[in-house]
Amino acid sequence: MLEKIKEKFKKDFFARSLGIEIVEASVGYGKTRLKVTRDMLNGAGITHGAVVFAIADLAFAVAANTHDKIALGLNMNISYAKTTKEGTILTAEAREDSLTNRTGIYSIMIRDETGDTVAVAQGVVYRLQYKDKQKDGQQ
Repeated sequence: MLEKIKEKFKKDFFARSLGIEIVEASVGYGKTRLKVTRDMLNGAGITHGAVVFAIADLAFAVAANTHDKIALGLNMNISYAKTTKEGTILTAEAREDSLTNRTGIYSIMIRDETGDTVAVAQGVVYRLQYKDKQKDGQQ
C-alpha cells in the first residue's frame, strides 16, 4: 500500500517542496516525516507553525485516502504543545477515528525525534461519491 500512496501523492508539490516524506501507510493510517531546515523557521527562530501544520496535513491526507474514495479535507484544527528548532526531525501520525460513507474523522499526533509531543490535531474529510480511478488502476 505504501508505494501506491506515494504514487498518489507524488503530485503534492507543496509537500515535496518542504521535503515531507511519507514513511508509512495502511488502511486508515498515515505517517510522515520532515527534518526542519533554516528556511522553515519563523522570526523567533523556531519552527513555523505552518510547517508543523503541513506535516500533519499530509499524514491526515494519507490516512484518509487509503480507502476506495477520494477524501478531501473539510476541517483541520491544531494545538501546539512545544516549540522546535532547526535540525529537529518531526513525525506526524494520523489515525482514523470514524469512517462513514461520506465523512471521516482523524486524530493526528506530531512528535519530535525524542518522542515529545509537538502538536495534536484533528481533521475531518468529505469522501467523494465516486471511486478513486488511480486506486483502481486507471489513469
